[in-house]
Amino acid sequence: MTLRHLALVAACLIGLAAGPAVAQQHVTMALDWTPNTNHIGLYVARELGYYAEAGLDVEILPYTDTSAGALVANHVADFGIVGSIGFMTQHTAGADLKAVYAVTQTETGRLVFNAERADIRRPRDLDGLTYGGFGSAWENALITSMIEEDGGKGTYETVTLGTSAYEALANGAVDFTLEVYTWEGVKAELDGKAQRAFRYADFGVPDQHTTLIGSSAAYLDANPETATTFIGATQRGYAYAVAHPDEATDILVAANSDVLTDRKLIRASLQALIDGHYLQSADGVIGAIAPEKMNAIGQYLFNAGILKDGNGTVLAERPDFSTYFSNAYLVAE
Repeated sequence: MTLRHLALVAACLIGLAAGPAVAQQHVTMALDWTPNTNHIGLYVARELGYYAEAGLDVEILPYTDTSAGALVANHVADFGIVGSIGFMTQHTAGADLKAVYAVTQTETGRLVFNAERADIRRPRDLDGLTYGGFGSAWENALITSMIEEDGGKGTYETVTLGTSAYEALANGAVDFTLEVYTWEGVKAELDGKAQRAFRYADFGVPDQHTTLIGSSAAYLDANPETATTFIGATQRGYAYAVAHPDEATDILVAANSDVLTDRKLIRASLQALIDGHYLQSADGVIGAIAPEKMNAIGQYLFNAGILKDGNGTVLAERPDFSTYFSNAYLVAE
């Protein structure tokens, strides 16, 4: 045999030993906002090859004005990052949504105001003041119940501003607003804007998983093994971010260099998520959805008249919230 023939034989033998190439399962993931630290486990799992090792080709879809919940429920995306309140209301209205992973183990939101406001000591002091809001029924129920829980009347003025509320708060145009501590709160600290805040759970509002990963029953029923491998690799990505915050920060920033230009903010935000036991609880839980939390926030929304059916009618009977979520796709801890 010539050297050329020997080389061909060797190449064939190597190919036979390696076996046929295995096609990766394509999975799509929709974001609830532009990339941020709530999404860090997804990018870590993708960039470090956790998804590839699990036989998955995961595409993180560009953020759009269409909610991730709507994309998942209409089977445009396989999975999506969903806020717990939006998820609850969409599911109740008939959307094909099921929560399968808790990104945050506890509430990241808080009611916030400028630190120099000596007149605001308790939620009842908010009566008669001006709130810079975002236009949802949830926030109105939340603030009113917090004030009433503290003995106030729950009467305040609302100016709907969207994300401009944070600038309005800083310059004194509004008296208080709601923010995500692990992002807007951290940014305020870095900018030297002293704030004080009230935690929702201290004034009668149930603690909740603020951010979840959801899928559709249609997808989960048709792809149980893929769902399990995806959630397992994602869980691994978030665990890595908790254990290696510097490296995880670099991964997130590098993957989104066009929109994430403030590494200091990203790193500080991730540290807040770690120190506050948001991504991983104090007893080591990561990703698991707590039934008691889902039931409690569901009951709160039901009592507040926020949950409506597909026709927009307020529910008269309490739903079975245990059907809204599943931990079946998580890796056993």
